[in-house]
Amino acid sequence: MTDASGSSEARVPLRAALLWWLKLGFINFGGPAGQIALMHQELVDKRRWISNGRYLHALNYCMLLPGPEAQQLAIYIGWLLNGSFGGVAAGILFVLPAALLMLGLAWLYAVHADVAWVAAIFYGLGAGVIGIVGTAVIRIGGNALKHPILLVIAASAFVAIFALQIAFPIIIITAAIVGFIGTVWRRDIFT
Repeated sequence: MTDASGSSEARVPLRAALLWWLKLGFINFGGPAGQIALMHQELVDKRRWISNGRYLHALNYCMLLPGPEAQQLAIYIGWLLNGSFGGVAAGILFVLPAALLMLGLAWLYAVHADVAWVAAIFYGLGAGVIGIVGTAVIRIGGNALKHPILLVIAASAFVAIFALQIAFPIIIITAAIVGFIGTVWRRDIFT
């Protein structure tokens, strides 16, 4: 399979891919940042099923689309690795196991929230999720932000959304315009 940059990636056996998507479905807690980081770690770094460049391009497109970007990314990568069936299977396996686990945790919380050890479990889960999200920011940011100018753009986007509460689409459009202008100004940084 060849991507837009001309690099080819091996087709992954369907059975191996399905087993991995099932595993991901059981461990993909932590929200989109954690899920995206986990997919990057497993699919790019560990298994090398997809190149880092292809992964980051796919992530950029998925973040522009409305809806859950981590699931869209899973569906796209599933499609990339194993065609339409792979994409549909990745989408289902990404959601179903975690949804069943969340139902179980919701029941546990609803029935036993006043029990100290149950409350402690949920406080521990919250702290763990924050650690996962922090790791995602560092890992993916380190791969995507290879120049100080790109770090400035990322920091500006953070300030714009967090401190100034500017709408997400405005930040994305502004970053895209800056990237386009940057390609004319310093092609080596923005390509």
